[in-house]
Amino acid sequence: MELYFLGTGSGVPSKERNVSSLVLRLIEETGKSWMFDCGEGTQHQILDSPVKARRIEKVFITHLHGDHIYGLPGFLSSRSFQGGTEPLTVYGPEGLQEFVESALRISGTHLTYDLHFRTIEDGFSEENEQFEISAHLLEHGLPSYGFFIKEKPKPGALQKEKLEAMGIRPGPVYQTIKNQETTVLEDGTVIKRSDVLSAPKPGRSVAILGDTRFRERHTEWIKGADVLIHEGTFEGKESRMAYDYYHSTVVQAAETAAQSGVDTLYVNHLSSRYQREDIARLLAEAREVFPDTFIVHDHFHTSVVRKERQ
Repeated sequence: MELYFLGTGSGVPSKERNVSSLVLRLIEETGKSWMFDCGEGTQHQILDSPVKARRIEKVFITHLHGDHIYGLPGFLSSRSFQGGTEPLTVYGPEGLQEFVESALRISGTHLTYDLHFRTIEDGFSEENEQFEISAHLLEHGLPSYGFFIKEKPKPGALQKEKLEAMGIRPGPVYQTIKNQETTVLEDGTVIKRSDVLSAPKPGRSVAILGDTRFRERHTEWIKGADVLIHEGTFEGKESRMAYDYYHSTVVQAAETAAQSGVDTLYVNHLSSRYQREDIARLLAEAREVFPDTFIVHDHFHTSVVRKERQ
């Protein structure tokens, strides 16, 4: 469960940062990846990364501003050229399907895989065997959403000492017992998996926010996430400008993290006005509020780790 940042800038590309795109790589868990936003130039960023277009099975778009969607038609087309044949689902606000289908139709693009769309709104949710994802409305110039991705609890470890006490010797039967809810042995003994496993292991969780003003109510659904990814378009002293442009400052991102009780904050979506030499100052501002803050750059990547909690 790895986060890979393809683009960490806002508005327009700069020499140091491309516009928004993030990939949640679930290679060990499912063999697939999920993309969040696809700004202009995203497919070019992929060329310098371990991300494989054909492995991306879902694309989630936070909102319809150009720096978050202009790269999507090109990415979908390139996925075909690169051998992608498995279905892909695009999730986003109303209007996204019209944008994508118009671009593909006018450009005469024909995909080699089935493309599906799901329109999201506040409270949208979906789950599979391993993950749950929900969408939550933020506050921006266009409808903008944040996503909460939660890994479902994993079965606990097999308590071998209990099985040995029951006279069951180690062997392939141990894996059988762990894989099935109930196992009947050759002598008729019935073993319930729940009786010989330790407590389930809590899954990991990630909150990914699109563009938004700072609002305390957002902490209600972010609460307890292992990782929060929050925009920090402006430095702390520009809170008025951030409000006027429907964005947040790095300090406000840190305040959201602190109020939500998350473990780690990754700040992205920085304005192009901030250059490499400014990052240390912005990071110091944020860490005064929330010490476990990192300001990410293009091609930054990190694993999602669940810390032990009291």
